[in-house]
Amino acid sequence: MSAREPIITGGGPPGDGPGRRDVHDDRPQRPADAMDEKLRPQRLAEVIGQRAVAERLSIALEASRKRGEPLPHILFDGPPGLGKTTFATVLHNELGVELAMTSGPALAKNADILPYLTNASAGSILFIDEIHRLPRVVEEFIYPVMEDFRVDIVLGEGMNARTVNLPLKKFTIIGATTRSGMLSGPLRDRFQLHEHLEFYEVEELARIVAINAGKLRTTVTGDAAQELARRSRGTPRLANSRLRWVRDYAVARADGHITRPIAVDALDMQEVDVEGLDRQDRRYIETLIRVFRGGPTGVEAMAATMNVAVDTLTDEVEPYLLRREFIVRTPRGRRATEAAYLHLGLEAPEPDPPFDLLDQPRLFE
Repeated sequence: MSAREPIITGGGPPGDGPGRRDVHDDRPQRPADAMDEKLRPQRLAEVIGQRAVAERLSIALEASRKRGEPLPHILFDGPPGLGKTTFATVLHNELGVELAMTSGPALAKNADILPYLTNASAGSILFIDEIHRLPRVVEEFIYPVMEDFRVDIVLGEGMNARTVNLPLKKFTIIGATTRSGMLSGPLRDRFQLHEHLEFYEVEELARIVAINAGKLRTTVTGDAAQELARRSRGTPRLANSRLRWVRDYAVARADGHITRPIAVDALDMQEVDVEGLDRQDRRYIETLIRVFRGGPTGVEAMAATMNVAVDTLTDEVEPYLLRREFIVRTPRGRRATEAAYLHLGLEAPEPDPPFDLLDQPRLFE
């Protein structure tokens, strides 16, 4: 049986004790506060962006409180880093219930998920990340759980086999997936709420950067927060990662205060440009233009030329380039767009003339 994830009690994580002083530092140290170190929002009102999703969840929360029932089963889908896990932790804080967390790959057989089901308290939340990777046998095992809150256990084998129905307390299953299309129809239909998370606007990310800078005990100017937001690909997780790096750079190379020049220098050192492209992204575009003359070409040829795995290109590099319209996928392969040439400071080639059948010579003329 796989190791279970720790269960988190609702109502917000407790604060740590007084901070330990370093033996080489005589300055008074500020007590460490666990809430300050956690960059995730703790309440629904603190969530920035995804306002339509947050509004619908607030209605579900209010109805759940008034009826005295657990939340309906919820499915969050969307690209990585947009807040699927954050919404699950926010909901458990709002309700003050227990939250158990696991993932689809960790539940290889029915015995792996059974402790989560039998130990679930009334109204608690079970969060399953990457739920599309649940094995089919486990997926079918939780069908009666999601519908009737019961577990069907088969005891014995052959002619002596019998099924025992074990009733469960009513709780909520929250699933998160980056590939909702890989979910089977029966599992997807058993979630009463299905929420899709979109990428964030620059202004929303700038607000997240400003708020989280305070949690990291640093200061950031408004234009520096905007610069970080523009280079974060519309993803809060990436914005937080960029913020931590820029904070470290500001401490090491300046006075710790993040200004726009400091942010630009730090991100340039990471080779992240103004569009959020890193070295691998630019190498992809440069290879497509320099070697394949802008395409079209297949991803296998690109991967072989760059000496990179095909999965790395399709899962990590291409999604953002496609979203920013630097490349397009055609029936013949990938092709660089005019925006890709402009971003690299290159002159875009002249478009091919339209094909006209009337200009073709006839066979017997």
